[in-house]
Amino acid sequence: MEMSEDDNNMEEYPTEIHDYLAAFEKSLNSVDEMLKTMMSVSRSELLQKLDPLEQAKLDLVSVYTLNSMFWVYLATQGINPKEHPVKQELERIRTYMNKVKEITDKKKASKLDKGAASRFIKNALWEPNAENEHSSQTSAKGKKLQRD
Repeated sequence: MEMSEDDNNMEEYPTEIHDYLAAFEKSLNSVDEMLKTMMSVSRSELLQKLDPLEQAKLDLVSVYTLNSMFWVYLATQGINPKEHPVKQELERIRTYMNKVKEITDKKKASKLDKGAASRFIKNALWEPNAENEHSSQTSAKGKKLQRD
């Protein structure tokens, strides 16, 4: 059986995964561009511009990204990353990410103007017939006085 020249030039992977591979390549290019952008500024310059909480976020995202890429590398080498120590490392990093998120949420919550909030709530609450109750109390007092 003879193979034509077209068969020899055929891709080494099934054609039905071509779209997936194209999307993967696009994602890799995007990651590459982001890394180039991050690497164009020295770390010390970048950290000087950030407050400590932002520095922690940057460090966590960086280490999480690095470990995630290692996870993908292991998978491409036929090693199950779920059975590798990188899984525990990713879980540890996620724990710290959640702690930073809690701190960020608490910071945002503490910026609440309590006085404004209480005025808003007080004015938003509906008081049924507040004026009528006031006038009926005075008229009721008046009636009671007349009866006595």
